[in-house]
Amino acid sequence: MAFDNKSKKSSSPSNSTFFITLVFLVLCTIPVFLLLQTTTTLSKTWSGDLRLAEFAWNKLPFLEHNPSPVPLKIAVFSRKWPIGTTPGGMERHAFTLHTALAQRGHKVHIFTSPPQEESASDTTINHQADANANAPSSPYIHCHEGEPGKWRYNKAWEQFLEQNQKEPFDVVHSESVALPHWLARELPNLAVSWHGIALESLQSSIFQDLARTQHDEASSPDFDKGLQGVLPKILNEIRFFRKYAHHVAISDSCGEMLRDVYQIPKRRVHVILNGVDEDGFREDLELGKEFRTKIGIPSNASLVLGVAGRLVKDKGHPLLHEAYSMLITKYPNVYLIVAGSGPWENRYRDLGRQVLVLGSMSPSMLRAFYNAIDIFVNPTLRPQGLDLTLMEAMMSGKPLLASRFPSIKGSVVVDDEFGFMFSPNVESLLEALQAVVKEGKERLARRGKACREYAISMFTATKMALAYERLFLCIKEDKFCNYP
Repeated sequence: MAFDNKSKKSSSPSNSTFFITLVFLVLCTIPVFLLLQTTTTLSKTWSGDLRLAEFAWNKLPFLEHNPSPVPLKIAVFSRKWPIGTTPGGMERHAFTLHTALAQRGHKVHIFTSPPQEESASDTTINHQADANANAPSSPYIHCHEGEPGKWRYNKAWEQFLEQNQKEPFDVVHSESVALPHWLARELPNLAVSWHGIALESLQSSIFQDLARTQHDEASSPDFDKGLQGVLPKILNEIRFFRKYAHHVAISDSCGEMLRDVYQIPKRRVHVILNGVDEDGFREDLELGKEFRTKIGIPSNASLVLGVAGRLVKDKGHPLLHEAYSMLITKYPNVYLIVAGSGPWENRYRDLGRQVLVLGSMSPSMLRAFYNAIDIFVNPTLRPQGLDLTLMEAMMSGKPLLASRFPSIKGSVVVDDEFGFMFSPNVESLLEALQAVVKEGKERLARRGKACREYAISMFTATKMALAYERLFLCIKEDKFCNYP
């Protein structure tokens, strides 16, 4: 590669970055263009082999109130499981999905790392069920031996083999690379859900570097080195991803990348968007008013913005901090509620009385938070995955102000009515914030109604679980691959 050519010692870091950016554009823009050209509508009369469907399975109506035609025994490999902890997005997804599958009558066995809380056992929990008994309403949790919170796939694999010998699993599900490919290649009944791939990580690194301002720190000397390192990682992924039998993309753009760049046959790539608990996140105006009063938002506030998640750079907080600080010089009565913790906490507090930093929140507090805001802001600089907070906000009846990334534009903000999008830089975000302020509460509330209707049709835990259930049935037996 050009940046490894030792004979060109005079080549500057900026030239190296330019070259990598060109590679990035070539790799990323082709699938993005293909995604944007894909129709967002789906005929209600669609039928055929589900393995050939390139759209999100969430769009298809599956029979929610009908029991599964076959109870499945499902093995799940997840690096962590939320036992008494504040889970990350991947753990929340895994918990929501597999709890819902267990409640539909499937035997779900979770193979995971030891919990970090002393109250939970670091050995197998709840797994001594009679093989002939009905499935429980919650998954069996198998925590391997070792250091709390540290994933050891070899130990989990040993537990899996023991359980599989007693009664073979119908399907095996890995959350990203919890199960490495040299073990996964032995499992024809395995599906892996990708919550982020190296190609998207390359996008993230470039966007974070471009987001630096003159007031920010200088570019790290490791930046170019890191970008150079991710290119071989992309090539490695392209090689070993083919060893997984089935791939679940959690966004439409990721599905395009897996098919068009990673060269996975389309029969093995399935798009199933994440879902959130529809009972936990819903519209409740009274709850929102109470929460505003409790945290000290004045009744005459012209607008209330909200942001949630880890307060770190790659979540876009440098952008939001600067853009909002400029916004309130002209609109001092616009408030910002910050739900989360991290390095940017004190910087937000320094902006003055209009910013309320509330720290990390429990799910019940998050529900009140979403209902208290007028619009949810997600300034992420990470294109990979699909942030659950976007779906939680929509389920709560709130419009979105989000980064214009293919994953978000192609799977969440699929209609202009759902909110606003901006390029990942301060100028674009400030322009979008000003447009939000000018629209006002009433117009934003109408947008929120449209968001909730769409979220109910696409992003519920039930929709997600039914789609995964049908995929797992399809993996078990070909006849279930035919829809309807």
